[in-house]
Amino acid sequence: MMIAQCLAAAANGEIAAYFDLGVAFSTGSHGVNCDMIEAHKWFNLAAAKGHEEAAYCRADISDEMTAREIAEAQRQAREWLSAERRKAA
Repeated sequence: MMIAQCLAAAANGEIAAYFDLGVAFSTGSHGVNCDMIEAHKWFNLAAAKGHEEAAYCRADISDEMTAREIAEAQRQAREWLSAERRKAA
């Protein structure tokens, strides 16, 4: 339930939701599997909007990821931002 609420809030651009999703995916909590690519994506989105703790969390999990995984997470974050911009237009 928390994940669905956070995804809805994230779709509305809520920075705290981005961060909360990053935490959930990085820890495998709230019924989701641990997924560092997904976690990095959400931390990246939150950090891009100025969430300082998200930037630290992103850096922390990056140490556990391959360059390919990081590149995929960054690609997914860009895709999310692109869709967000299209929705706003």
